[in-house]
Amino acid sequence: MESTWLVLVSLALGLAVGAGFVTLLHVAERHGRRAAEVVNPAVPDGIDQVLDALESAGAVLDPSNNVIKASPAAVSMGLVWNQQLVHPELLELARRVRRSGDPISENLILSRGPFNDASMRVRVRLARLGTRYVLILAEDRTEAFRLDEVRRDFVANISHELKTPIAAVGLLAEALDQAADEPVQVRRFANRLTTESGRLTRLTQEIIELSRLQAQDSLSEPELLNVDAVVSAAVDQSRVVADAARITIAVGKKSGAEVSGDERLLVMAVHNLVANAVHYSPEGSRVGVGVRRHDGVVEITVTDQGVGIAEADLERIFERFFRVDQARSRHTGGTGLGLSIVKHIVQIHGGDIRVWSQPGSGSTFTIRLPEAPQPAPLTTGEAQ
Repeated sequence: MESTWLVLVSLALGLAVGAGFVTLLHVAERHGRRAAEVVNPAVPDGIDQVLDALESAGAVLDPSNNVIKASPAAVSMGLVWNQQLVHPELLELARRVRRSGDPISENLILSRGPFNDASMRVRVRLARLGTRYVLILAEDRTEAFRLDEVRRDFVANISHELKTPIAAVGLLAEALDQAADEPVQVRRFANRLTTESGRLTRLTQEIIELSRLQAQDSLSEPELLNVDAVVSAAVDQSRVVADAARITIAVGKKSGAEVSGDERLLVMAVHNLVANAVHYSPEGSRVGVGVRRHDGVVEITVTDQGVGIAEADLERIFERFFRVDQARSRHTGGTGLGLSIVKHIVQIHGGDIRVWSQPGSGSTFTIRLPEAPQPAPLTTGEAQ
């Protein structure tokens, strides 16, 4: 009898120990799952696909501000690095969203990553995602702000540049009225009025031309052009002014080079360089114009023996309305738009423009354009 009770007690004790062990295993498994979720939290359903489809930058933060998912744009913009948000401004906004529960939109100026001093303007929006996560969306608006600044500067520059000739025309008209009985003075003021009106006309035309160039990124209907003919036409437009100043324009030998482009625009670009060279050269000097082709590139070079350009000004000479010599530019009727127009024309032809200059040693401007592909020679069978 006692042995029977011992067996039953042992069996009950074994069942109790087994049940306790199984319970401990379940509890440990549950804690393990929770720990894994904390360390490697799962992104809510659909967020992966949404972030991958976004053109703007996007990231999801867990309760510890770890980035558990980031779009490629967020990494390339430098917002996320090593699964962490780089910028403390974004972390502060995330904390505010968690406290209030309300979405936040802000315009921020952020550095481009942890090792870059360049800044970017970003429009960010943060919102709660479920009960644990925060979603961050960011749009890089740096280029939009830059273009807006360029437009504002352009309008301000135009206003300033137009003010001078318009005021001069008004004053000269008033002077003409007061000197109506003095023929000599009338002729003097009339000549100056003609000069100022011509300058105003040139400025207006160049502003319109520059606006058109900035509005187009490429050529609509490019044609096959003979570069030697383009150079000849551009030089002919400056012959009269050069002869009056006893400046010789020497053109190099024919190159036979051809490019694809707009003849009117390329003639304008080369003419602007030649005209600048003539205006800034002393009397009796020489301006050289040459064309060279090599390795699929056509180079049009304009060299003068003028005053040259200081190194500090070389980076700015292609800016709108920038003049190296303000007094001389005013005297010769320069608008400060010529080189800017040249740069835009060359760019839409797929080329670039370079400059070498030293004060007292003159300047050399070089337009580089891709050479038009040469047609393949006909074979004997094709010729027949």
